[in-house]
Amino acid sequence: MRKKTREVKIGKIKIGGDNPIAVQSMLSKPSDNIQENINQAKELESAGCDIIRVSVPDYDNIKLIHKLKENIKIPVVADIHFDYKLVLECVYAGADKVRINPGNIETEKYIKSIANMCNNYNVPIRVGVNSGSLEKNILEKYGKICPEAMCDSALYNIKLLEKYDFNNIVISLKSSDVIMMIEAYRQMSEICDYPLHIGVTEAGTEKMGVIKSSIGIGSLLIDGIGDTIRVSLTEDPVKEVHTGINILKSLNMYRNSINIVSCPTCGRTKIDIMNITKQVEEILESQEIAKNIKKNIKVAIMGCVVNGPGEAKDADVGIAGGNKYGVLFKHGQVIKKIPEQDLVSELIQEIKNMIL
Repeated sequence: MRKKTREVKIGKIKIGGDNPIAVQSMLSKPSDNIQENINQAKELESAGCDIIRVSVPDYDNIKLIHKLKENIKIPVVADIHFDYKLVLECVYAGADKVRINPGNIETEKYIKSIANMCNNYNVPIRVGVNSGSLEKNILEKYGKICPEAMCDSALYNIKLLEKYDFNNIVISLKSSDVIMMIEAYRQMSEICDYPLHIGVTEAGTEKMGVIKSSIGIGSLLIDGIGDTIRVSLTEDPVKEVHTGINILKSLNMYRNSINIVSCPTCGRTKIDIMNITKQVEEILESQEIAKNIKKNIKVAIMGCVVNGPGEAKDADVGIAGGNKYGVLFKHGQVIKKIPEQDLVSELIQEIKNMIL
């Protein structure tokens, strides 16, 4: 059961409470190349990204916030370190949320300025704790980087904001160590009810990053922990979005989507199940299909009719192969026999009939 957290509004999206888990990503183009960032932001929006974060390293990059807001409909988060005036300017420029580490801000009077500005504009703050950038005194207290130290850091930074009557807060406690990250979030979930942004930072390339992120994010989601997620890959960020969505799909936590299940094949398989599955997956991810889905649908692609329909009887619709032919079935009941070359088109048409 998902833990109930406070509701936080980020632009037009709400996280926490009973709201759907949001998928985030971050722009990776140079901050001074506005057009490349706009193009990438549009790609992420089309891929299903709910919230986009952008690094704002200096004042020249604030105009990027303006341009992104003009060109995409999803919320824009400004990622800022050290300079409190940058935070104020980004909020004024229209940022829907800011990500800071209050402990990196020089003095408390600057924290107060940030809290007042964000309160006035109703802009939430993500307190972003990273295992690699913990405060010196906290590291000295624990003698090492550990989940307890990460939680202590988060609480310290939260209290800085709460001191100035700011509680429109989202928390993250990221680490490249999957086990440490899981434990840190579990501990924080017991301590407070602020919504949690979860993810494994610096997860690596797609090869290992998807695995690390699936284990880390998936474990927490199964525990009922997490209100928004980001898969961090050294790849095109569109892959981050697809992976995040697929993690949610695998746990039946993604809204209005098609979940494909397919058998790994064996010696009984007489049709090209691998190629058929790839074709179906590509078609179902197209905009024509994706934009029209109004409910969750489970689609099965099975290698043989011996146990295909039976094993996948919980699927809404599916196909199972034979010798140069296959069958179309719904909830385990065979509907008709189909030549192999028509299996994909017949299945897709049946899915369209269900959603259109």
